[in-house]
Amino acid sequence: MRIVQAPRASAILYSILTSQNESKPWLLPANICPIVPVTLLKARVPFEFVDISPESLHMDLQQVEDRIKTRKFGGLLYAHTYGEPSTPIDFFNAIKSLDPELLIVDDRCLCIPEFEAHSAADVILFSTGYAKIVDLHFGGYALLRNGLTYQPANLPFNADDYDEIERAYKKAVQVRTRFIYHDMDWLETDASLPERDDYRLQIQSSLKVSLAQRGRLNEIYASRLPLEIQLPQKYQMWRFSIRVKNRSRVMQAISEAGLFASSHYASLAGIMAEGSAPHADTLAGEVINLFNDQHFDADRAAQACDLILENYES
Repeated sequence: MRIVQAPRASAILYSILTSQNESKPWLLPANICPIVPVTLLKARVPFEFVDISPESLHMDLQQVEDRIKTRKFGGLLYAHTYGEPSTPIDFFNAIKSLDPELLIVDDRCLCIPEFEAHSAADVILFSTGYAKIVDLHFGGYALLRNGLTYQPANLPFNADDYDEIERAYKKAVQVRTRFIYHDMDWLETDASLPERDDYRLQIQSSLKVSLAQRGRLNEIYASRLPLEIQLPQKYQMWRFSIRVKNRSRVMQAISEAGLFASSHYASLAGIMAEGSAPHADTLAGEVINLFNDQHFDADRAAQACDLILENYES
């Protein structure tokens, strides 16, 4: 596999889509980051959502297989919910047997960045942008299958356009209304980037600091919070995630105390494309992602635990 890099991971995804001159729809998990379907909209590639499995929290592989057996698709984007690292390699191989032309993107943007990975996917995508495990405030890179056509896009960019598109899709997700895409110059594809070796060194250096910080705060969360509300440990690297029945009340208590937490990712079925995803809806309605990066510290993590203990319903 060969490595390519860009100002952000979505620029690589856009370049992959446009390089293939693809018109068949792609399959995406319903709980994907909204910037992914927005990137497909910009590339004028249709897509459909697949619900998640309530057991794995990743896209339902049986649903994917059932659809691929009956129709032709251009590609499949598999994402690792909350950075859970396991990869369904056998499933990728089986899908390739069903349709060798199907392009598989293994989206590891929430996972620990790697430079050597084995996968049956055509693309393994990583991000070092904002709020990722390695947060350099810029950058994405991908491992591409040898022989895969890839022509880096060169698009005009306007930072105000990016802010506008971000406000638009966040509002659509918040109020649960259909997102209407209007193309503008929001995607940065051409920026001054460090040389590949320097970029790799920055990633490796930042990763050590990031993992140490996450280890310290995760230990607080894991020891203070009831095990019954914690997601399994394999989901706890990107952020420390819990599930509670009264998510809104707990989030409100955290906010009123001057702290912060997140609740990723809402189902985009019915917002970015037709359909429904009840399992993704259920997860989004219960999950709270507690910060464990450089924006948080031990004192605030302990305060967050106190508030959760006072307010949660398991």
